[in-house]
Amino acid sequence: MNSCHAALFSGKQLCFLTLLFLSTLSLLTMYMFDHMRYCEENNKVTLFGQNFSKYLANVTTLQITTNLSNCLKNEDYESFKAIRSSKGMWTITPSGRFGNLMGQYATLFALARLNKKQAYIFPNMANSLSQVFKLTLPMLHQEAKTQIPWQNYHIADWMDEKYKNILGDYIKLTGYPSSWTFYHHIREEILREFSFHEYVTEKVNFYLTKITAQRQNVTFVGVHVRRGDYVHVMPKIWKGVLADRNYLEKAMAYFRNKYKEVIFIVTSNGLDWCHKNINTSNGDVFFLGDGNEAKPQTDFAILAHCNHTIMTIGTFGFWAAYLAGGDVIYLTNFTLPDSPFLKVFKYKAAFLPEWIGIAADLSPLLNQSLNV
Repeated sequence: MNSCHAALFSGKQLCFLTLLFLSTLSLLTMYMFDHMRYCEENNKVTLFGQNFSKYLANVTTLQITTNLSNCLKNEDYESFKAIRSSKGMWTITPSGRFGNLMGQYATLFALARLNKKQAYIFPNMANSLSQVFKLTLPMLHQEAKTQIPWQNYHIADWMDEKYKNILGDYIKLTGYPSSWTFYHHIREEILREFSFHEYVTEKVNFYLTKITAQRQNVTFVGVHVRRGDYVHVMPKIWKGVLADRNYLEKAMAYFRNKYKEVIFIVTSNGLDWCHKNINTSNGDVFFLGDGNEAKPQTDFAILAHCNHTIMTIGTFGFWAAYLAGGDVIYLTNFTLPDSPFLKVFKYKAAFLPEWIGIAADLSPLLNQSLNV
């Protein structure tokens, strides 16, 4: 009798232990999966049929890119879970060109994190930026634009204390933010968001290797010269000037004096002007890219892979310098004091404090005003 009871007890105990083991394994698996989503990954994962709210009933697919290789350094796990479980979603209206889109993406990334909300991007932003970058923010279906009760929230071009506590579950940020004041505190994360695909880096390295030839210990300086519509917009609307020949000569002289083997890589949406105004007699200036504003990704990748940067004006040059790191020289004081541009632009918020500014020559504008 006792042996029968002992055998029966052992069977129940074995069953209990088995269930306990399976339950524990299930919990560990769920925890590990949740923790994996908290980290970044190098491969894309597409989740189908996700319905994050009643307003997304008609959204059939949601592409989510995560990176499982390195965990976020500037955010603890509890904060991540709070963001993932938060109600609603934040996004930003994609406006402008490549540099504008990068600024909007980085600002959305930072402000949503600050307000503990999950950020999403629209397809046109994803399509432009993901051609070269390993983005991690989820992409919303186009239909979400009309199905979600968005609350528009305009933000200026620089950070403000009020942006740390934005109320609303379905916020759509608007504007042209790009200032480092929004996201520089999480610089490493922003750089990971804008990390290049391997094939892009290989292509750029091929270009640069062909240029170096037999030279050793070369220092690459990317030079972006903004022209295009700014040739007319700056003097006629913003009471400002563009970079001239003297500015570029001063900036290039800085690097020639500081480094021995310097090679300048020039890209521009006004290459004809560059060929006429940049001195190439030293044999250290090369013009790369095609200046195609419709497809700027190649030009940008070349600049961002350089060691240092000479920029003129504009978000395209700013982001190339931000990603490249190293020494940066920029054009400063390029508008008259009464320029309407200064109502939406602050020099201190536009350029990092350690960057080196060279003042623009405003004499063409001053002479013009005297002749009126």
